[in-house]
Amino acid sequence: MKQPKVIFLDAVGTLFYIKGSVGVVYADIARQFGVEVAGEAVNAAFFQSFVAAPPPMFPGVKLEDIPDYEYEWWQSVALDTFNRVGVLEKFADFATFFDSLYSHFATAKPWFIYADVIPTLEYWQRRGIELGIISNFDSRLYLVLAALGLENFFSSITISTEAGAAKPESQIFTTALSKHNCLPEKAWHIGDSFKEDYQGATKSGLTAILLKRSE
Repeated sequence: MKQPKVIFLDAVGTLFYIKGSVGVVYADIARQFGVEVAGEAVNAAFFQSFVAAPPPMFPGVKLEDIPDYEYEWWQSVALDTFNRVGVLEKFADFATFFDSLYSHFATAKPWFIYADVIPTLEYWQRRGIELGIISNFDSRLYLVLAALGLENFFSSITISTEAGAAKPESQIFTTALSKHNCLPEKAWHIGDSFKEDYQGATKSGLTAILLKRSE
């Protein structure tokens, strides 16, 4: 394959992932607030709630207001998650609990970097390839990348909440390409989701590479 001008990567599930599972982390922090619940049950409920929620994108919203919209979006997912497992009413102060939960995921604590990531990013940098991220995550991604020591590898970060579009929509890929003044055929996109990453990038004219991780 001809060397691309830019390689875009997905974030969660491609560069880094959660230690254990989302449900385990949610349950561990809930326990700190006096609520006992099984991590496995929370994990199943979380993914049901996540899939049922609208895509995390807020077209037309001012950039400075986006963090508030993100916070509300995730709070609604968390509320629905704990409602599904039947423990929502056990929280004495769900708002305070959620604030702690939300802040936790903006740190390095719940995440681990896949072993092949840094050597690969360093190799691409030595080859003079520009690197970017295209993610359906929210603006906490900037904090996570900094906390994990990954931020300096990337010259662009494009997230759905700021782009007003989410993968697999072409708009988010077009937005990312414009930051590098790059044509689609001169870019790769690597991610772990067949629909969001592989199909989305392919339909947008990029060379798509599906990455199969074993968490």
